[in-house]
Amino acid sequence: MPQQFTFTVFTPTYNRIRTLPRLFESLKSQEFRDFEWLIVDDGSSDGTPDLVQQWLPQASFPMRYIWQENSGKHIAHNRAVEDALGTFFITVDSDDYLLPISLRRFKEHWDTIPEESREEFTGVTALCVDEQGKLIGSRFPADVIDSDLVRIQYRFDVRGDKIGFHRTQHLQDLPFPEIAEPVVPEGVVWDRLSLRFRTRFVNEVLQVKEYLAGGFTRSSRSRPESFAVGHALWNRYVINDYIRWFGFTPMRFIRAAANYSRFAFHAGDSIYTQGSRLTRQSSRALWLLLLPLGYLIFLRDGRRAKARRSRSSVGTTG
Repeated sequence: MPQQFTFTVFTPTYNRIRTLPRLFESLKSQEFRDFEWLIVDDGSSDGTPDLVQQWLPQASFPMRYIWQENSGKHIAHNRAVEDALGTFFITVDSDDYLLPISLRRFKEHWDTIPEESREEFTGVTALCVDEQGKLIGSRFPADVIDSDLVRIQYRFDVRGDKIGFHRTQHLQDLPFPEIAEPVVPEGVVWDRLSLRFRTRFVNEVLQVKEYLAGGFTRSSRSRPESFAVGHALWNRYVINDYIRWFGFTPMRFIRAAANYSRFAFHAGDSIYTQGSRLTRQSSRALWLLLLPLGYLIFLRDGRRAKARRSRSSVGTTG
């Protein structure tokens, strides 16, 4: 589609009628006005469609709403990217919100990249804080650094959620795999994109995040079998494609190797299949070393799943 705005602000939502108004107010207060808000509702049943319909005629910025059957955030993301009318695409979850300066500062940071170099860049990434103003994760190694996400994570060991935008075209060229799971780890796309383009990372807070019960991280820990294919894919990318950074952050790769086999077993992959998907000798060696641990964690997951089913059965019959 022809680009009509500087930014598309994309919000995937599912039963977040309590927090959406706060995000709506934060968008109304943006100092930079050249943006659209694109909401993809992943099958909410809490009245979200009625609430958004009330906002449409009174919004002070372009706003679009798409409803889909519950399919997962990654499916909603792909749909939003295809429909986006902004040159840049920024995801703001329904339980988070922006500061009034956020879009303006993102655009100003982008404009400081020399014009002759911009084709090498996909976007800008900044910091997040929680509702108490505490920094989430760690800062970048410099106040302004041009690098890629893989290097930032595995060379400099930067951790925690961040907020950033990408060129919409780049995301259209690299969609999420449409796996039939609730959520696919975002690193499947963000990390792969960083192999092609650079990002400007800035030590400036531009988003406030709230972590609600029922979110992806907590669910993936309690029900790993429901997220197996996406997690196996992501961990395979880590140990196969980013292994050159092992010496800087070895524990990240050790965990990824164990989790690759753990989730691959959940997905039904044999040991032979797991090994055949690793193309580097060093990756295979690390995977083999951690294979027994991954299998033990897989067995533990199975015992916990059985205990959950047993408790659920008792609660139903009781």
